[in-house]
Amino acid sequence: MSLVACLLALVGCNPHMYDEVPALRDAKRADIAGSWLCVDHTQVTLRPDGKAVIHLLDGQEFDFDDRWRLSGTGRWELTDERMRWNDGQHVRVALTSRTASATRAPDPAEPLDNLAERAPAPETYTWTFELRRNNREELELYFFFGDPDSRSTYVLKREQP
Repeated sequence: MSLVACLLALVGCNPHMYDEVPALRDAKRADIAGSWLCVDHTQVTLRPDGKAVIHLLDGQEFDFDDRWRLSGTGRWELTDERMRWNDGQHVRVALTSRTASATRAPDPAEPLDNLAERAPAPETYTWTFELRRNNREELELYFFFGDPDSRSTYVLKREQP
């Protein structure tokens, strides 16, 4: 199953594109520390000391379309800095030392001549994750991928012991 199909199929106009993004305000650093997983072997480990280990994490927003995936180490922080989506808390993860990069398989519907237009994987990168709680009140980290107005989300869930 492809990553795009797993996360959310992109279709025409999204009726929720202008909905408010939930603004979580009660998260603590201890709630964020731990390992977070997504499809296709993505794993982000956020250590209590502020260090981060990133494995096969895709780019956010329009960078997702370039299909690179990054691995390496860096730092993370829980911040309440006002962002364009909401004024709640965010988790900022900065990859400062890239150890590897990979390329996500192309979408079978994409013309082959579009492949050459993709930007190479960056040496460093910063993600800003939004926070929300699912229907079981479990914390989730997510960011928008593709066109941010589409509200397609890349969701990381806490690794279960």
